[in-house]
Amino acid sequence: MADIPRPEAISTRQRKIAELARVAPELSITSLNHQIGLDWMREAYRRTRKDGAVGVDGQTAEEYAEHLEENLQDLLNRAKSGRYRAPSVRRVHIPERGGQDPTDWGAVV
Repeated sequence: MADIPRPEAISTRQRKIAELARVAPELSITSLNHQIGLDWMREAYRRTRKDGAVGVDGQTAEEYAEHLEENLQDLLNRAKSGRYRAPSVRRVHIPERGGQDPTDWGAVV
């Protein structure tokens, strides 16, 4: 895939957007659709942790990568058309270390 921009090109675009927001806070950035393409999506995927827990959809990073180009194109199309809805976030309560009993810490004893 020789046409894929280097990660530095994506970072440069991100810095330019951040700088514009910093120097001209009165401007309203209404859309970044023209900035985000498959190269941006590939770089975002490259930066994600692959060793984390599966998502709420049950899909692993390895399963997503099996059809990476198709999955990224579908995600990009849904994001640009307004059809994308972020999945729910799975929350897990981790109690604080309040007592001296290790079972209060959520530790395996």
